[in-house]
Amino acid sequence: MARPARRPGRQAQVTGLLLALSLACASVGTPPGGPPDKEPPKIVHVKPESGAVVPNLSGDAVIQFDEVIEEMAGGGGSGGGGGLDRLVLLSPVAGAVKVNWHRSSVSIKPKEGWKRRVYRLEILPGFQDLRNNRTDSTKRVLFSTGPEIGHARIGGIALKWIDQTVLQRALIEAVPLPDSVGYLTMADSGGQFNLQNLQPGRYIVYATADENNDRRRGLREAYDSVVVTLDSSSNVALFTFPHDTVPPRPRTATSIDSVSIRLEFSQALNPTASLDTTHVHVLALPDSTPVPIDKILTQRQFDSLATAARQKAESAAAVARDTTRRPPPPPPPPPQAAPTQPARGAALRAQARPSVDTALVRQLLAQRPIPSDKLVITLVHALKHEARYVVRVTGATNLTGKKGDGDVGFTVPKPAAPDSTRRTPSRPPQPPPTSKPPS
Repeated sequence: MARPARRPGRQAQVTGLLLALSLACASVGTPPGGPPDKEPPKIVHVKPESGAVVPNLSGDAVIQFDEVIEEMAGGGGSGGGGGLDRLVLLSPVAGAVKVNWHRSSVSIKPKEGWKRRVYRLEILPGFQDLRNNRTDSTKRVLFSTGPEIGHARIGGIALKWIDQTVLQRALIEAVPLPDSVGYLTMADSGGQFNLQNLQPGRYIVYATADENNDRRRGLREAYDSVVVTLDSSSNVALFTFPHDTVPPRPRTATSIDSVSIRLEFSQALNPTASLDTTHVHVLALPDSTPVPIDKILTQRQFDSLATAARQKAESAAAVARDTTRRPPPPPPPPPQAAPTQPARGAALRAQARPSVDTALVRQLLAQRPIPSDKLVITLVHALKHEARYVVRVTGATNLTGKKGDGDVGFTVPKPAAPDSTRRTPSRPPQPPPTSKPPS
């Protein structure tokens, strides 16, 4: 009697499935020996195309690529398209924008539907293919659902007023008055921006430090705005800063030296509403005895005076030294090796970055006094060691005009004891003088 055939075991079935899977994967992979794909995905076309007038647009705007793109490129997002909603700017739009992935294309549509407007679609760098090749350029498409496309422009630069530098990748919004939604763009790494194809009229232009990357001006994010009457072209400078709605308060006070106190506030103060001795008082505890104040300086003013005094002392010490003993000349620098391929690539990328006119940035920042959250109080008489004091402030004004009062105390530390472990070496005993024999 023939034995019945045994069913293949579980391990044999798993082995067969893995073999079939490996053969299937091998059949769709890149042929061995072929050159690796290092080219980023390219945009084949955009619908509607730039300059088109589509009065009855009802479907989606579509970006078509020449290959499949990564669905989650750009990080996590909130627009329904993974992270792709962070790589497109559609404006002017009130509310959210739906961004959906379709393998080699991306569809875009405002949740409010298409209105009778001129739309600006900005396709940002960051789209990736399945081999992580990333786009590094921006493409702009303008199309209309009825109105004529304009020919005016607003350009400019976004700056950090408190930090005294440019605001990289600032969110720029130009709202045509009296509307409430505007045209969006992103400033480059030098803080510069250029919004073209606008209709003449009055605009309010915002620059925002979009820290959470949600394409909106948050209540806690630094921003600035300016009203522009646009004819054909206009340039603006925006000085962003946090718009605090609570008044400033003194936070800490510390003694810098025997006659100087550093006072730190909870936020930057308005530099045009400086504090004087009618607003700042130093009291010695426990009797609240007033301590006479000599000057009230910003931290930058105090540092500048201290640097000037140190340089003057060093210059005087250098003059007093023996100038005849000059140090030997420094050795010649070692020969530099030829740059490697990665170094050449980094240099080329640096050349491709937008240039920043540092002289212009300095000139613009010099137009406004610098805000500071620190003041230095210099006293007429020296502070007492291990004594306690309080600094009382009234009428401190922040950058939005809010005024605040407050007290803050501090204790002068005990002077540090001298280091007894490092003693000056004693002189060795001198031998007694020898007596000269009589002649």
